[in-house]
Amino acid sequence: MNLLRHSLVARITAYLLAITGMTVLSIGFTMMVAQNSQGDAAAINVAGSLRLNSAQLSEALGPLTQAQNGSQQNVNRLTDQLTAKLEGPALAVGYHYTHDEVLQEQLTGLKALWHNTLIPLLDDAIHGSSNDIAQARVALNNLIHHIDQYVSTLESSTKSKMHLLGSLQLLFFLLIGVLLFIALYDIRHNLVTPLRQLRVLSREAGHGNFQYRSNFSSHDELGQLGRAFDQMAARLDTRYQALEARVSRKQAELKRHNRALQIIHNGSRTLYGGGNDLCASTAPILRELEDLLDIGPIVLSLRSEYDDTDMAILATHSSERPLYCRDLNCLACLEPQRANAIARNTEAIVLPVAVGEEILGSLTVGYSAPINASKQQLLNTLTDNLATAIFLQKRIEEEQQLSLVKERTIIARELHDSLAQSLSYLKMQVTRLERMQEKQFSAEQQSGVTSDLREGLNSAYRQLRELLSTFRLSLDKPGLQPALQQTIKEFSQRLGFPVELTYRLPPQLLSASEEIHLLQITREALANTHKHAKAHWAHVSLVFDQATLRLAIEDDGIGLQDDQSPPMHYGLVIMRDRANNINADLHFNNRPEGGTGVYLYFTPLTERLIKEGST
Repeated sequence: MNLLRHSLVARITAYLLAITGMTVLSIGFTMMVAQNSQGDAAAINVAGSLRLNSAQLSEALGPLTQAQNGSQQNVNRLTDQLTAKLEGPALAVGYHYTHDEVLQEQLTGLKALWHNTLIPLLDDAIHGSSNDIAQARVALNNLIHHIDQYVSTLESSTKSKMHLLGSLQLLFFLLIGVLLFIALYDIRHNLVTPLRQLRVLSREAGHGNFQYRSNFSSHDELGQLGRAFDQMAARLDTRYQALEARVSRKQAELKRHNRALQIIHNGSRTLYGGGNDLCASTAPILRELEDLLDIGPIVLSLRSEYDDTDMAILATHSSERPLYCRDLNCLACLEPQRANAIARNTEAIVLPVAVGEEILGSLTVGYSAPINASKQQLLNTLTDNLATAIFLQKRIEEEQQLSLVKERTIIARELHDSLAQSLSYLKMQVTRLERMQEKQFSAEQQSGVTSDLREGLNSAYRQLRELLSTFRLSLDKPGLQPALQQTIKEFSQRLGFPVELTYRLPPQLLSASEEIHLLQITREALANTHKHAKAHWAHVSLVFDQATLRLAIEDDGIGLQDDQSPPMHYGLVIMRDRANNINADLHFNNRPEGGTGVYLYFTPLTERLIKEGST
């Protein structure tokens, strides 16, 4: 019983078995009634023939009064037929286990009446008087009456069997109908409706709605399946909500990550362009990252080159200045309120600020919540940018110091090659003049020395002005091209005609020393054109092609007698010395068209470094 209540399959199987059983029972009862009714019609026919034979036998007794032999034979024949039919199996209706007792009694009475009464009477009638014939006819009429009763009983029995068969068929039909109705109701209530609800649940789950429930209360298979679906939907809803929350957290984390990357990217411009003020360029970036990533405070320390100790130079949200603060007017570190608010972040990690194997310092980051891999990656990116900025700043300072030393060396060389030599010559001339005065040379003899002194002073003054102009050009306007343009403009005014300029150099090709030497060679050549060439046209060309720089200063003047520098004029010598300093080839030639050409060829230091690196 519990199985039928808890199992839909068992109930459906029971319904099918019950319907099948009722159908089998109906068929069995029908077959039984049919078997019981088998032979009723034949028995009725035989009984009718018995009545006919009895009537024929009664008629055949009439001629016996004339004692006709043919009539006796007819009576005997009819008697034998009636006896054979009465004793035949046709009157035994149905099988032995379906015999009707009333019919059997009536049949037994007929046989007894025939054998015990009629046959003796018929024998007497055949050999007897008319009185015996009359008795035999009366007995035959009685036999016919009994046969009629037997037929009526037989018909009534057959009719009752048909009624019984109809009633049984109707009963089984009603039972099967009721059972079908119960089965269909059970199937509709416990199978079809739950299946529809399960289909709706699966469709809602497919659309992402895990809130729908079947709420089955039955204990059968679909009830268990519905509860399993409800549990699955509840778990899926929980996991879906957890996944949505996780996705939301990941999205927020990605937004923070992207925002942090944007802060680092935007701050890199400030870092790389902040000069020596790391506090002003770094503190805003660190503060924004602290607010975004919920970390802090952050302390930036730089490593000393002398004792390998870390010196704190920047501390965000600090209530006091770092020990090695270089600017007392800077307020980048000071924020006492914020420092008190994040004082709970007692734990910290120390990240190295390094470029390759060189440790430049460290970044100490305080935190309250554990730092995940994403934050760690962002902090590593920040330390890499800080390391690059600090390294570049360090390099810039070194380059500035080196440039300052080179500039001082160039100034010293220029003073030595030009003004110092002129002053030495003037000193020798003054000493010569003093000796001539001591020896009381004549005024005419002293006038030659005086003229040489005047000319030397003028030359020294001119060289001093050129040096000042050159240094002013190289320091006020960075780059060779603006310096050359200003030089061309200056000498165009001095020469009285425009000097042509062709400049085709890629940017950042030459070093500062190479630019100074090229500019000085150009100025010296144009100065010689102004003083000696008597030219009406001049052209300066500076072109870089196939890893070679070519400088050409040409004019249409009187040209050179040879490539030797005249006495008291050191221009060609100085230009050769400058060319040697940059490993250049310098040539002085007279142009076929007339005039002088100064030609210089050399490979810049940058190109030489590239070739050396490739080899």
